[in-house]
Amino acid sequence: MIFKSVGDGRPYPEHGLSHREWAQIPPRQVRLDSLVTTKAVLDLHSLLAKDSTFYGDLFPHVVQWRGELYLEDGLHRALRAALHQRSVLHARVLELDESRGGSAPE
Repeated sequence: MIFKSVGDGRPYPEHGLSHREWAQIPPRQVRLDSLVTTKAVLDLHSLLAKDSTFYGDLFPHVVQWRGELYLEDGLHRALRAALHQRSVLHARVLELDESRGGSAPE
């Protein structure tokens, strides 16, 4: 199994982070088998495109909420890592706090 589970949707509250705010979170290693996806379907054109990692953030976005790690953005990057026999990838992890909505770097 590649991921912990395959979800469809974001069960956590909206965090409202912009691309600039995500970029302030330093990447860290995350095991693929600890991730819950927030998309159940992936377009193969996105996965197989040569420039699929050219646009946007180089690192997937993961939201940690209620003890789970949700892969919010970067499913194609995570699957590429799995296809290359890697069990970890570098991702930006937002630790979301239920009471405040989220904890982003200052």
